[in-house]
Amino acid sequence: MPPVDISARTEYAVRAMLILAEAATTEGGPVSVETLATRQALPRKFLEAIVADLRTAGLVTSTRGARGGYSLAREPQEISLGDVFRAVDGPLAEVRGLRPHETAYEGVAQHLPTVWVAVRASLRAVLDETSLAETFSGDLPDHVRSLAETPDAWESR
Repeated sequence: MPPVDISARTEYAVRAMLILAEAATTEGGPVSVETLATRQALPRKFLEAIVADLRTAGLVTSTRGARGGYSLAREPQEISLGDVFRAVDGPLAEVRGLRPHETAYEGVAQHLPTVWVAVRASLRAVLDETSLAETFSGDLPDHVRSLAETPDAWESR
């Protein structure tokens, strides 16, 4: 199985949403795409398309005008990282274009769908159970922090 790929699109979306989470807790007003791009050194044109996807998914709202921009559609604690991933890149896990539970094999590989479903469940346990607010504050869920603190978590294999 290839490595789980966190695309630039997803990474940029999460970083932009964290700026909006910060704005929701401090400034309270909309944030322009220009500001989002500048604050995290993101490519503006690419970010415009990403924010459009976030808006379509109902995660951000837009305000027009000179003081316009984007704001979170819900409170930061109500938006999970999984919501952001799905908004810009689709399902968390796929196997050759199929959802893990849609796969089927015969013979020696017959139990492989269970592994694929477990991989998806692991991603969900981290991404769906970690909110923007928790990520912004660093007060991550205990199970996420525990996974990151395992001795080999930061090592490449």
